[in-house]
Amino acid sequence: MPMEQALSGSWKLTLPCTRAEAEAIGENEFALAEFDPVPVLMTSERVSDDAEQWQLDAYFEERPDPETIAAVRALVPSAGDIAAEAESVEEEDWVTLSQAGIEPVATARFYVHTSANCGEVPAGKHRFLIEAGRAFGTGQHDTTLGCLKMLEGMKARGLRFHNVADVGTGTGLLAFAALHLWPAAAVAASDIDPVAMEVTHENALANRVPLGRLPGQLALATAAGVDHPLLVRRAPYDLVIANILAGPLVELAPSLTRVLAEGGTLILAGLLDRQLQSVATAYRRQGMRLAGRIEGEWPALRLVKRTRYGVGRVRRPGPDGPGLAPGFGSW
Repeated sequence: MPMEQALSGSWKLTLPCTRAEAEAIGENEFALAEFDPVPVLMTSERVSDDAEQWQLDAYFEERPDPETIAAVRALVPSAGDIAAEAESVEEEDWVTLSQAGIEPVATARFYVHTSANCGEVPAGKHRFLIEAGRAFGTGQHDTTLGCLKMLEGMKARGLRFHNVADVGTGTGLLAFAALHLWPAAAVAASDIDPVAMEVTHENALANRVPLGRLPGQLALATAAGVDHPLLVRRAPYDLVIANILAGPLVELAPSLTRVLAEGGTLILAGLLDRQLQSVATAYRRQGMRLAGRIEGEWPALRLVKRTRYGVGRVRRPGPDGPGLAPGFGSW
C-alpha cells in the first residue's frame, strides 16, 4: 500500500491476515492517522501459492506502546491472539527492507527500476529510476502498471495530447511517462502530500525530466485535487490521469471533469474491481463515457468527456495562451 513517509523508524510488527483484510487496509490510508508518529503499513502475500494468506507489516519510528499495537491488531481480526511482538530493526537495514524484492517492471515502452536492482535494461525501452519509499507509484502496483499500459495503448493508436495533468502523482512516474510519450505536451503533476511533491521533484532530476511551465516541461503543484491556481489556469486539459483511491475519485468527479476539455480523456485507477461501477457511475453523471478499460483486480478506466452543444456552452481563452489552453468552459 502507499508509504506516506520514509522508513526511518526502528521497530516492526508482523501479523498474518486474510486477503480481504489486506485489501481493506489498502483502501483506508488513514487507518491509524490518530497516532503520532503514524505507523507505516505494508501488506503482502505471505504464501506464494495461496492467494488468501497475507501478512501485515507495521513499521514504527519508536517502540510502540500497547495501545498502538492493539490498534494495529484491530485491523486484522483473523490474527486473533497469535503471539507477535514488535521487534527492533537496525537503522542500516531500513533501506534494504524498503528495496528488497522490488523487481524491475517492464512494459511495452518502459523499464522502471530502483537503484538497488537495475538489472539489464531491455533494448528499445525507456528506463525510469524510481526508488521505493516515501511516495506511492513505483510501477510495482497494478494501479500504476495499468496506467502505464493505458498510456502506451493510446500512444500506439496514434492519439495525441498537448495539455496533460497527473493528479495524485505520487512519485511522478505517470507524468514522466506521459511527457516521454508526448514530448511536446505541457504536463502538470500535483499531489495533496508535500512529501510526494518533494519526491517527484527529486525523481524528475534523477531522470532528467525537464521542469518548467512550457510545452515539453513538467510543472509541479501541491494541491488537493485540482484546487491550485496553476492547475486551474492551465485548463482545459485534453488528458487527465488520476491514480488515487476510489473514495477520492468519486469525490473529485465534478472538479476533474470541469478541467477536462470536451472530447478529452480521463484515466482513472486506484479502485478495486468491485468499486468500478460506483466510480464509473459518478463520472457518467458528469457527462463522461467509458471508452476502455484494463481488466483485473485493480482495473484502469479510460473515459472521454462528451461534447456539449447549444447556447449554454460558454468558452473563454485560457490565460496561458492558445498554445497551452485553447479555451475552457466556465466554472
